[in-house]
Amino acid sequence: MENWSGKKVIVIGAARQGTALSRYLVGKGAQVILSDMRPSSELPANLPDLEKLGIQLRLGGHPLELLEGADYVCVSGGVPLTIPFIQAALQQGIPLSNDSQIFLEACPAQVIGITGSSGKTTTTALVGLMAEKYIEMKQNGHRAWIGGNIGNPLIEQVDQIDEDDLVVLELSSFQLELMTRSPQIGAILNITPNHLDRHGSMQAYIAAKSRILRFQHPGDVAILNRDDPGSWSLADNLKSDLISFGFQKPESKQNGTYVYREAIWLQLSRQNIKMLPLEWIRLPGRHNIANVLAACAIATAASLALPAIQTAVEEFTGIPHRLEFIRNINGADWYNDSIATAPERTIAAIEAFEGPLVLLLGGRDKDLPWDELARLVHQRVRAVVLFGEAADLIEKALGSVKKGETLQVISRCNSLEEAVQEAAKLTRPGDTVLLSPGCTSFDAFKDFEERGEHFRKLVNAL
Repeated sequence: MENWSGKKVIVIGAARQGTALSRYLVGKGAQVILSDMRPSSELPANLPDLEKLGIQLRLGGHPLELLEGADYVCVSGGVPLTIPFIQAALQQGIPLSNDSQIFLEACPAQVIGITGSSGKTTTTALVGLMAEKYIEMKQNGHRAWIGGNIGNPLIEQVDQIDEDDLVVLELSSFQLELMTRSPQIGAILNITPNHLDRHGSMQAYIAAKSRILRFQHPGDVAILNRDDPGSWSLADNLKSDLISFGFQKPESKQNGTYVYREAIWLQLSRQNIKMLPLEWIRLPGRHNIANVLAACAIATAASLALPAIQTAVEEFTGIPHRLEFIRNINGADWYNDSIATAPERTIAAIEAFEGPLVLLLGGRDKDLPWDELARLVHQRVRAVVLFGEAADLIEKALGSVKKGETLQVISRCNSLEEAVQEAAKLTRPGDTVLLSPGCTSFDAFKDFEERGEHFRKLVNAL
């Protein structure tokens, strides 16, 4: 573990990860400079509190002179590695790190890391609940910690974590692309095109995701998806043990979860154990069954007791902004799926529902393919309302309304506010109205949570 005392560390990005890491490092005796491109007027109001701790703030840019004498540059997840400041650090041989890497180096407990193009937030939350239920049952005074890309970065709490605790981390490709350490249990739920605007190619994106397993050791456990070619292609290069998940039963020598006779089963050491009936799963859609299959495999790797797993699945109702039911208005159900920031996520959302759909699509595109979603929209969606920066691009991908297809209306709006009003006009009793944008929120909102909360307010005001 690094001795930070006296080290000069430049932290890039003054959002949640950067501020948490800065507080941790200054507490360890480091000389910390927190730098952000944005002016103070666009940043959290509590930044002056950081200066009271001894953290230097450099806002409005990343001047290269900051690199003089620097021992480390720590990069927040939202900051591309291609910016001139980071490239200059690399040219000068200054090592890069981030909050997740430093957390793994300092954490004494077993860590479960979960990544994937879709489903990682839901699966992390569910595994976290399984861990909490298990620790409640044991009554041994230990604790489950849930964080990473979901909510709390956890770096500030690392000194409170005991070796017998259990940590569940959601890890994004942005965090993983820098990391040279893997969690003891690492799960890759799926790998489909995502964040290509950041990574540049599918090959680079897969390389970033695979780092969650790359630095594992014998005795660690990898969790892979038998039904997803991107995830399953990594099975041949593992240094660790493997527990897989998928809808069909694994080969006789493999350990993994599967579906049989309307229940989730576990094959372990050639024994087959019934874990729970599918009817206990309260989340809609086949993709959420896959998330539960993954969570059960991960819980098995962590040796969590079956009653804790079962109780968690029975109680789990999902997370905000992921197929979140808001209300019924005049016989139509309205759902918030603001977390769907890629077309692949919107496809999964559409497939979770039966009956006529009114779909709100838009935001900022991530250079991802829209063809497959466009085909599904024509087959399954009655009306589409487009909004935001990517409206032109999505409208072009959808093409025109054709006679005899389910899709009857494509409507254009400038903003989410206008889109909600337009959707309300188009909606009939029995419809499902679904915000599942397929894009990031950054053209109008700071993140998908802010977009989802705004959507919820607009719907409740109808």
